[in-house]
Amino acid sequence: MKKKALALAAAACSLAMLLGGCGSSGSNTASKEGGKDIVTVYASEPQNPLIPGNTNETGGGKPGSLIFALLVSFDAKGNAQNEVAESITPNDDATQYTIKLKSGWKFTDGTPVTAESFTKAWSYTANAKNAQKDTSFLSTIKGYDDLQDASKLDGTEQLSGLKVIDDTTFTVDMSQPDAVFPVKIGCLAFAPLPESFYKDPKAFGEHPVGNGPYKFVSWDHNKEIKLVKNPDYKGNQVAKNDGITFKIYTDDDAAYADIQSGNLNVMESVPASATKTFEKNKKVIAYNQAGSVSQTFTIPSSLEHFDVTTEEGQLRRQAISKAINREQLTDKVLNGTGTPAVDFTSPLTPGYSDSLKGADNLKYDAAAAKELWAKADKISKYDGQLTFSYNADGGSKPIYDAIVNQLKNNLGIDVATNPVPTFQEFRNEVTDRQIKGAFRTGWQPDYPSAETYLFQLYDSAAADGKGSNDGDYKNKEFDALMTKAYAAKTTDEANKIYQQGQEILLNDLPSIPLYYSNAVGVASTNVKGFEMNWQNLPVYNELTLSK
Repeated sequence: MKKKALALAAAACSLAMLLGGCGSSGSNTASKEGGKDIVTVYASEPQNPLIPGNTNETGGGKPGSLIFALLVSFDAKGNAQNEVAESITPNDDATQYTIKLKSGWKFTDGTPVTAESFTKAWSYTANAKNAQKDTSFLSTIKGYDDLQDASKLDGTEQLSGLKVIDDTTFTVDMSQPDAVFPVKIGCLAFAPLPESFYKDPKAFGEHPVGNGPYKFVSWDHNKEIKLVKNPDYKGNQVAKNDGITFKIYTDDDAAYADIQSGNLNVMESVPASATKTFEKNKKVIAYNQAGSVSQTFTIPSSLEHFDVTTEEGQLRRQAISKAINREQLTDKVLNGTGTPAVDFTSPLTPGYSDSLKGADNLKYDAAAAKELWAKADKISKYDGQLTFSYNADGGSKPIYDAIVNQLKNNLGIDVATNPVPTFQEFRNEVTDRQIKGAFRTGWQPDYPSAETYLFQLYDSAAADGKGSNDGDYKNKEFDALMTKAYAAKTTDEANKIYQQGQEILLNDLPSIPLYYSNAVGVASTNVKGFEMNWQNLPVYNELTLSK
């Protein structure tokens, strides 16, 4: 779903991913509150107000996904199911979809969810005047290009490809075939919005009104976000508990301590200090299985000496990648809670392959790395310092300390870490393009398709602040393959095209894949129903507390 900033040693998101922080302890809130089954869960402060189209990291994505119900939802394994949609019908070449809604859905303010609740919200997100971070998700809808020059817009213009037929029916005309659309619309960027949103978007972001399994109660910034069960919810993910409270931390060790003491119920990561022992710790319920989150770092595509369009830049990126011993990172630093990356998606992604052309650039080879760096120096000598920025509140320090040490030892270059205090501050610096060196990235998938890892992170349409292409990578050959994949007649055909696209990325390395985060987490011993889903997140609606 969003750029999910993933938090380290167990990944959000989003990426991650999940770059959540951890910090305050406080009173014992992880218990029945006034007889209510309120489950407290680990979280980070959202980067932005809780507006679906402007949420592309997990601090906001996690509560947002519970507040809003979309046309489709996904079960714990990532299988799509109609949610608000009664039907989603494509024409023969996937250039038009007819969407019919189920009747009776309402927002928590009592107003009905209609076809226009979707079309106006999608147009608002796509409209460049509104400066939403998830704009690129809507880029294949007809009329999108007409809404990309903010200087000519007032923010109310609508996507010409969206037509309301009646209160429960609308059509979506695409500017190109888009076979991924029926699952893409399970991303938070496609949430419906009530009419009250447009009267005061800023106020709405602080107190959102949705139609999901939970109803927003309050947001005490940097402390907690409270949600309660929505009694009028009609979808697939009915809550078994009475509410979820997201507790905001800036220290993951503090959160883990709160899990053990019962002051916090659920945490979808484990601090580096506990990765060796958490599965044997009788004070917690442990979870550790293969996951879908990709952990990377990005070097801005135009950074001097690392320009991704030049031979020098590609050589330096390949040298750095080969100088990193991923097995050592996952074995010694992560203690088996991650798996070395061999591609840009994940082993749980449809079409995954561990034998793509160029995958050797992700294999440790110190001698080859030195040769590549020397070859780049012959083109243009580099005497600068390369810094690696990351958020200090997400447990990333051990990984980036290890990466810097490996690069010093294996390449003999000047490298250093640059920790940023909080995830929110870090993501703001990334968004504002203030970071001049490498920076930590990660991705929690929004829907089960290679498209969410590839188009949304590396297509030109997602660059320049219009999406999650934070390194502003642009390659016309790669873009053409993404367009071709949208028009594929079968999933297998599309996946083969996505693999071709990955081979371009494995040469250019706009970001450098490090490892796949396992779905790792812990719960207090009084929690029932604790499992992680296809996004490496707890299945929040299944959580309950023992009496």
